[in-house]
Amino acid sequence: MSERYAVRMASVKRKGHSTNRRKRIPSHIEGGTVRVGLLENVSPSETDLPTMDQMPLEGLRVLDVSTILAGPLCCQILGDYGADVVKIEHPDRGDNMRGHGHSKDGVPLWWKEISRNKRTVALDLKAGVGAEIFRRLAATADVVVENFRPGTLERWGIGPEILQKDNPGLVVVRLTGFGQTGPYSGRAGFGTLAEAMSGFADATGEPDGPPTLPAFGLADTICGIAASSATLMALRHRDRTGRGQVVDMNILQPIMTAVGPAPTVYQQLGLIESRHGNRSTNNAPRNTYRTADGKWVAVSTSAQRIAERVLELVGHPEVIHEAWFQTGHGRVQRVDLLDAYVGDWIAARSREEVLAAFTEAGAAIAAVYNAQDIVEDPHVRETEMLIEVDDEDLGPVLQHNVMWRLSASPGRIRFTGRALGQDTDEILAELGYSASDITELKKSEAVR
Repeated sequence: MSERYAVRMASVKRKGHSTNRRKRIPSHIEGGTVRVGLLENVSPSETDLPTMDQMPLEGLRVLDVSTILAGPLCCQILGDYGADVVKIEHPDRGDNMRGHGHSKDGVPLWWKEISRNKRTVALDLKAGVGAEIFRRLAATADVVVENFRPGTLERWGIGPEILQKDNPGLVVVRLTGFGQTGPYSGRAGFGTLAEAMSGFADATGEPDGPPTLPAFGLADTICGIAASSATLMALRHRDRTGRGQVVDMNILQPIMTAVGPAPTVYQQLGLIESRHGNRSTNNAPRNTYRTADGKWVAVSTSAQRIAERVLELVGHPEVIHEAWFQTGHGRVQRVDLLDAYVGDWIAARSREEVLAAFTEAGAAIAAVYNAQDIVEDPHVRETEMLIEVDDEDLGPVLQHNVMWRLSASPGRIRFTGRALGQDTDEILAELGYSASDITELKKSEAVR
């Protein structure tokens, strides 16, 4: 192993957004030497320890070359925890996420959240000059996240093999509908297709109704969260070995895992379950129920003691001693009876009365919320699951807070989604381009 890849203890000290990136090198290399943790019994000095205002991913650079929706969400999460995320978009079209969802006065609202904590650069990667700039950027990066069809980056001369020649520690996260290999790898892939193929749609809906798709990007969201975890695993490997790798993520597999053990049940028992609305095949009662004031609540009885409390509350304690009541599967066999008991009791009371009674009894219940309910919920407000942030176009704007709370190195929202190419000049300058260079590059229309 060459001196460049000699193993030594990594300092945990990192610099964040204010770092002078003109001469930036990837965070795993310093002074020409790979910095690797846990392989030597060397303790960092007290001055190297991170302070409470440092986020855990400060010092990492991530290039977000992805569009709708899994890749951008993965990069949003990394940015929320301190990574310097550079969002790269086509100079004319931008990321199609800019056109998704509602807008206010022409300002896309979803974009402000999914692209927060990301600086924006407009490059045409198909053009030679755009590909060259991207290659120079990737040489300074720790992670590239992309979701082009397999072979696209290779066709443009910026595939992982090329990028990792320049930067051997680079992690390349490739998010596609069906993965980099296999008979479907070349197909167009979107979350809707994964929701259909995963078994989710087949299992969702009323027994006599059609398969039902979610009304939001469920498969993409699950994949994006999973991709952020996969990225950190690859970086952990890089910290140990000095070598990057390719992460092959497809949208289908994470939601297949979320749907549950249906393939195992089929393989072992030959069973294919039918749709059953809001009921569960694992326990009962479990359903949504309408209250006397026309609102809805959801009840769960996954735990045996909770099921007993529910039936005691609704006035049918006699059933809790029946042999069939002692397991979730047994209760499912009497689901019509149990639903009638619970549904009739709830239908005679207002939602507030129902929620209060269930809470006092220690039973599990929740109101079915719309967006207004979520915003006004006291628990959501007090724990800051939603938070107002300042936006240069909208003023104060309400967004989902960072997804998890770390006691020693919490994430935060530093800025909201930015305009197309808003940071191009700054980032090109960091790569060593002069003002006159940047002016000439923009004449090519490959840069904006």
